[in-house]
Amino acid sequence: MRSLIVLALLLVAACAQAADYARELKWANEVIPGVVVGDPVFLEQANAHKFLTLFTATANAKAAVIVVHGLGVHPDWGLIGVLRSQLAEHGYTTLSVQMPVLASEAVAEDYTATFPEADERLQHAVAFLQAKGYRKIAIVSHSMGSLMTHAYLGKHPDAPIAAWVAIGMGAAVGYADVNMPVLDLYGQNDLAQVLNNAKQRGASLQGKAKSEQMVVPDTDHFFNDRDAVLVQSVQRYLAKTL
Repeated sequence: MRSLIVLALLLVAACAQAADYARELKWANEVIPGVVVGDPVFLEQANAHKFLTLFTATANAKAAVIVVHGLGVHPDWGLIGVLRSQLAEHGYTTLSVQMPVLASEAVAEDYTATFPEADERLQHAVAFLQAKGYRKIAIVSHSMGSLMTHAYLGKHPDAPIAAWVAIGMGAAVGYADVNMPVLDLYGQNDLAQVLNNAKQRGASLQGKAKSEQMVVPDTDHFFNDRDAVLVQSVQRYLAKTL
């Protein structure tokens, strides 16, 4: 009996941290009718769950860019919508991916449980772009999306990613173990955890080819009212790196 109780508690705990597919569907139903740039494309996981991506193909694209949002939002949210649409204007095909979300009351630490599913979604995103004929692929990620991307790249050191722009990385992680050029980008008025770990992140870029750290003056974690400088910083880095 005791073992059954323990098993039940473990199952409850696991379910509590499972991706909230109903919330994803709600986001998709809200996002899709408002899409002006690009096309909604659903990709399918091994468990048959279909997740939303927004695919914006650009003729004679310089490269393809996977755009990865942060905690609990969607692939057209805020600065993510800006990046996916405006990078396309600068000659890049973009694929903005719905990452796993939890219930609205979940905190950042809870999201670690979603990293395996985030990993699978990024693998599907890469495979989708490769099937479309793109051989040069970069990732641009924000906040929790940067942590998810870091976990993915750490697990797949041979992933075909030519460059990574990590925006608002909020954890004490290093980049020495990822096998591509990295731009660590954050705002002068960013979140405390982003600022507190900036020195460590920058140190891990030393000697890493084509990698750099950039702090944008007078800018917060979400680059509010700073769309132009955000896009300019990202596209300039991609242009000189890819």
